[in-house]
Amino acid sequence: MTTTTTTTPLGRSEPRADKMAIVEEITAKLNNSVAVFVSEYRGLSVGQLANLRAPLREAGAEHKVYKNTLARLAATNAGFEALNEYLLGPTALTFVTGDSVAAAKALLDQSRANPLLVIKGGMLGDSPMSADDVKALASLPSREELLARLAGAFQAPLVKTAGLLQALPRNFAYGLSALIEKQSATEAA
Repeated sequence: MTTTTTTTPLGRSEPRADKMAIVEEITAKLNNSVAVFVSEYRGLSVGQLANLRAPLREAGAEHKVYKNTLARLAATNAGFEALNEYLLGPTALTFVTGDSVAAAKALLDQSRANPLLVIKGGMLGDSPMSADDVKALASLPSREELLARLAGAFQAPLVKTAGLLQALPRNFAYGLSALIEKQSATEAA
């Protein structure tokens, strides 16, 4: 079976069922992702693509290659028409279900390590992103780092308060101890 379409009784062509299943798969991934990045992989070997996928998986992202026509149909179905301008040439989609900053960092690190991987753009939620926007997203602190900073900001006043509250009984104890020593010194003399 070498044809990609079937003809209906009215003479219109319809995509084959297997192609429609791929479009539905891409549409579902687009709808379930917090961010999607588009990159060009022209000149990368299969091994280099496999090495690229591992750090992305650790960041909660999946890097997949699809035919551009199917990806465009899925982007349109999902309401992400802005992605269509990037779906030219050998492109891959990175679907992010975890931390979008960590995934952007992993993709940017891989593109720095391998100049054949070019970040084209993407979507963050419903907002389109250029390649520069993806790079700016990668420069943000990670979720864990932001949470650590927030915890530190909450902890600092509490530590100061605890120190002040500990100082009162401690100073009272030092004063009482000094008074007892002075009393015992005057009684001994």
